Amino acid sequence: MSLVRLNIKGISYSQTQNGAYALILNEVDGDRKLPIVIGAFEAQSIAIALEKEIRPPRPLTHDLFKNFADRFDIVVKQVIIHKLVDGVFYSSLICERDKIEEIIDARTSDAIALALRFQAPIFTYKNILDKAGIYLKVNPKKEDEEEDSILVDDLVAEEIETAVIEQEGYKDKSLDELKTLLDEAVNNEDYEKAAKIRDEISKR
Repeated sequence: MSLVRLNIKGISYSQTQNGAYALILNEVDGDRKLPIVIGAFEAQSIAIALEKEIRPPRPLTHDLFKNFADRFDIVVKQVIIHKLVDGVFYSSLICERDKIEEIIDARTSDAIALALRFQAPIFTYKNILDKAGIYLKVNPKKEDEEEDSILVDDLVAEEIETAVIEQEGYKDKSLDELKTLLDEAVNNEDYEKAAKIRDEISKR
């Protein structure tokens, strides 16, 4: 079976599962997207790895794993999403130490959070993408404008983010006030809130 390389398109709040998020992976040499429902903690960890501006004051679980692996010369070479059963994706970490390769089973959300930290490529098999891949209707112009955003650029996700920002009153804050709130959110390790404030700052 042939492997297909994927990259991360973004993260969107899941409308089908309360408290969950949808991680959207994009086919590198194609237009299909692979949506994977993940938990809030894993979404936060992936968002932190994607966001270069937000630095947690203490290492998250996946950062701790990376530090541990670095100390013992373990490298994650790649991640393969190798199975899909009843809507659940199964993944493997392809690791190497002393030129010996090991395969470790992992939840897909954890595997991708680690792949980001090791700058390892993400793959899936063509038959999985054929089965679960979708085409998202995205405005090409808008997609280019928000290329750096970790939030998936679809209308539903955008409406949710706008409503949350309005409810929390960020639109009425000055840039200096928003930056202060961003620092407070990071210090309190409330990275979901920090990402929303960062998005409002970016819009200014």
